[in-house]
Amino acid sequence: MSQAEPAALYEVSDHVAVVTLNRPDALNAVNAAVSVAAGAALERAAQDPQVRVVIITGAGRAFCAGADLKEIAAGRKVHDPDHREWDFAGIVRHWISKPVIAAVNGFAMGGGTEIVLTADLAVIDEQASLGLPEVRRGLMAAAGGVLRIHRQVPPKIAAEIALTGQPISAARAYELGLVNSVAPAGGALAAARELAAVIAANAPVAVQQSKRVMHESAAAHTGWAEEDWKLNRDAARIVMSSEDAKEGPRAFAAKRAPKWTGQ
Repeated sequence: MSQAEPAALYEVSDHVAVVTLNRPDALNAVNAAVSVAAGAALERAAQDPQVRVVIITGAGRAFCAGADLKEIAAGRKVHDPDHREWDFAGIVRHWISKPVIAAVNGFAMGGGTEIVLTADLAVIDEQASLGLPEVRRGLMAAAGGVLRIHRQVPPKIAAEIALTGQPISAARAYELGLVNSVAPAGGALAAARELAAVIAANAPVAVQQSKRVMHESAAAHTGWAEEDWKLNRDAARIVMSSEDAKEGPRAFAAKRAPKWTGQ
């Protein structure tokens, strides 16, 4: 990404908005600039009456590598300071009435997977992988990961994903129902556009109200309810104030194995 390019790109065609995370050299790891730009793009799509479906994808070979741990190690925030309510990447708590499709074009770990869990639908490149590796860095998947994963896959599988931090292949993600389809290498965005076109051809009011009823009728079970996020915040506060939470990003930045103290 050059200095002149925004941290997220936005384009609209045929009633479909595409929001592209745009830090390819950093595998689209989320810093404050990404959160500001992606959140603004999502809100722009939400407010545009010509937009019926939104696709979120990544520039380059990655979808999103999660939070920028180098920023965290340096003590810098990765959220949009003006819209903290939208949370990670300006996306994971940014409700919009229009369907959102994640086009997982490549590597999507940690916060990248949390963006996928936020989306209504997802298409994944056959070579991509998902996962919640936060526990391997002394952190917690607090951007909706531990709130949503066990609501989208069987509980024991969710526990394996959240507690081992191991990656999940595209084929396994499809088998578990985490994604709607697996695209050929390099084809995730095209496949997402095809899916979006089918949705966009339907009546916008009917689609939006169908989404609303599905979510609101199961709000306490989808990871959107405020009481869920309060529980999440309390747990994340304990984790993030621990010595291990400082050690994980430091070790990552120094390219060494972390030395956990359990404190």
